[in-house]
Amino acid sequence: MEPDSVAMMTPINRERKMGTVCIFGTGDFGRSLGMRLLQAGYGVVFGSREPKISPLVPQGSKVMTHAEAANEAQVIFVAVQREHYDFLTSLTSVLEGKVLVDVSNNLKKGLYPQSNAEYLSSLVPGAAVVKAFNTISAWALQSGGLDANRQVYVCGDQPEAKQAVVDIAHSLGLTALDRGSLRAAGEVENIPLELFPLWRLPLRIATGLTAFFFFYLLIRDVIYARVTNNKDISFRIMISLANKVFPIVSLIMLALCYLPGVIAAFLQLYNGTKYRRFPDWLDRWMLCRKQLGLLALGFAFLHVLYTLVIPIRYYVRHRIATFTISLVKENKSYEFDRTMAWRTDSYYSLGILGFGLFVLLGITSLPSVSNALNWREFRFVQSYLGHLTLLLCTAHTFLYGWDRFLYPTTYKWWTLPGYMLSLVIPCVVLVLKLILITPCVDRTVTRIRQGWERKQKIGAHANGAKSSQPLIL
Repeated sequence: MEPDSVAMMTPINRERKMGTVCIFGTGDFGRSLGMRLLQAGYGVVFGSREPKISPLVPQGSKVMTHAEAANEAQVIFVAVQREHYDFLTSLTSVLEGKVLVDVSNNLKKGLYPQSNAEYLSSLVPGAAVVKAFNTISAWALQSGGLDANRQVYVCGDQPEAKQAVVDIAHSLGLTALDRGSLRAAGEVENIPLELFPLWRLPLRIATGLTAFFFFYLLIRDVIYARVTNNKDISFRIMISLANKVFPIVSLIMLALCYLPGVIAAFLQLYNGTKYRRFPDWLDRWMLCRKQLGLLALGFAFLHVLYTLVIPIRYYVRHRIATFTISLVKENKSYEFDRTMAWRTDSYYSLGILGFGLFVLLGITSLPSVSNALNWREFRFVQSYLGHLTLLLCTAHTFLYGWDRFLYPTTYKWWTLPGYMLSLVIPCVVLVLKLILITPCVDRTVTRIRQGWERKQKIGAHANGAKSSQPLIL
């Protein structure tokens, strides 16, 4: 029987209560938690200031005054905001020996000098306060088994009280994670206030690269044409310029996904051990590789979409019509160039293959897919196929440039074209990776990862700690 299927519960199962739980507060979270507890077989009693006007509580639960409800249960969820904790001081004698679960959050970090849970503990010193369930939303509780992978962070000073809360979390199909004593409550309360913490660095990199190459290409293409030839091609900003920026940023960010792994491998070679901690900047970089890759995939998607609209652009159709008419007027024919045919077909083919593997990398990064793969399968896709994707996309860019670097007109105002700048980091990564996969180097790296250490390096890392980041090359 699914824990969230009330309709499938027989009368006998309804009578098999797992104990009674009290909830102070009849708001969205309190009602959602009460409904989930009822589905799991608990008896639920709500404590309210006005028990007679609380019609929205789940069917099968009871509504009483705070004092009456507290007498009915050993575990009490305090689902009210910190500003309304004052009523608990009048219940000090009733709450003596009870387990109070603080589920509150604040609007911003550092709003109070003391965490909500510690403040609650000071108001009711005779109760065992546990901080938990504040990272679970009302919607997550209502969705039942669909959110069984949600983690409940638990912290408190009394092991028995924490275990009671952990048991409740497990019975609801949630995963409980012990975060230590009540002093850690401030950190737990700050977790819901984080806004995409692992995405901040990748977003900054993506924004910086996009802004740099946009203005760089704007100067090279649009402003250069205006200054030197008095030609207004500003309309090309919307499609042509954007379709140059997106693939450049995508390729660089894809390379940045694999550069930290290569750097880490060379650091291990240099240190002669895997038990020496990586620098903090490298640890942070490796933590956000997934986000870098997903943003790179997003830019690649934009490049594909912008490329697909090229044939229907007014500018392109006008140029084709003008060129065709000029050939007719001059009675000339447009000869077939086999070299150009091979180049363009290879260019498109490598782009399609690279984008296909890129999408595969994005799919396997989804938790539902990656959890179905063992470590060897995941490493094969993310490492081997990932570097193959980088190689194909780099070759795609080389074919785009072809022999343009030979012509002086390519270097407008003595600046390099954008595609040449985009090749720097990918080529560095591929060359370093080529060094790492040579038999002699690969054999040494493999031995180090299996625990072998260079003797002269043993003393150097005696107090070091092994990095916790997975190293996928």
